[in-house]
Amino acid sequence: MKKSIKLLLILIVSFGFLNAQAQEELLGLIEDSEEKTEQIESTFNGTRIINGHSVETRGAGTLDVIFMHRFGRLNSGSYNLWGLDDAWIRLGAEYALSDDFTVGVGRSSFEKTYDGFLKYKFLHQTKGNKNFPFTSTALATMAINTLKPTDPDQEIQFSSRVSYTYQILIARKFNRSLSLQIAPTLVHHNIVDTPMENNDIFSVGFSGRHKVSKRMAVTFEYYYQVNNNTEKNNYNPLGLGLEIETGGHVFQLVFANSQAMTDTSFITESSGDFFDGDIHFGFNISRVFQLKKNQPTKKW
Repeated sequence: MKKSIKLLLILIVSFGFLNAQAQEELLGLIEDSEEKTEQIESTFNGTRIINGHSVETRGAGTLDVIFMHRFGRLNSGSYNLWGLDDAWIRLGAEYALSDDFTVGVGRSSFEKTYDGFLKYKFLHQTKGNKNFPFTSTALATMAINTLKPTDPDQEIQFSSRVSYTYQILIARKFNRSLSLQIAPTLVHHNIVDTPMENNDIFSVGFSGRHKVSKRMAVTFEYYYQVNNNTEKNNYNPLGLGLEIETGGHVFQLVFANSQAMTDTSFITESSGDFFDGDIHFGFNISRVFQLKKNQPTKKW
């Protein structure tokens, strides 16, 4: 009888030990499965593709200073040194308040424009235990034209100088080399030149990036305008680029039919025909400064 009781106690203790061990192993398997779900990072290398935004936001506490430069048209001839005598610039700064939320400001020589934007990444592409197919970012920008009127006696109200852009950026990183993005867009101008023009212009942006080496990639960008102001003889903006990563810098060589670089301008006011040689050569330089310690992220 005593032997039976001892055996029963041994079996109870052993079962309890095995049960606890099984629970620990099960919890370990659950934790492992959770760890296998990770966000896809670096869909694009920078926050800009050509002129337009990408879905990317910087890590919290990061300041990104962006210098954008566009020369005149390549087909302007040797007298204008194929556009090099004519140049517009934009200097901008973007600060990441969190990993997903960025604010930015800039100043462009085109129409002496000041611009600002809010950018929030609200969906993340993931892989592993939980898959989600794309990343999505919301963008809202405002631009203020401060160019003086040709008539010094003419008064222009502040509201007449303001325009807005609203975008939903949707992108997918297909593999280590290829990323594509689509961007439904609304541009609103408070004031237009004639009653026949549209204050609201809808367009859809298509862009992408393909890596050709560890530090180089080719990029493209095209915006199709659904209800463009055709009487102004504007064209859909098209751009091609070569992107080079050099440590803390991202250097982009671009060829585009728009000389303007703010969203409200390049999307709706590109006056050149890319295929007729109305191409502006230029470059973007992005320099990142880490102002706040940030946790490393997984990259794919």
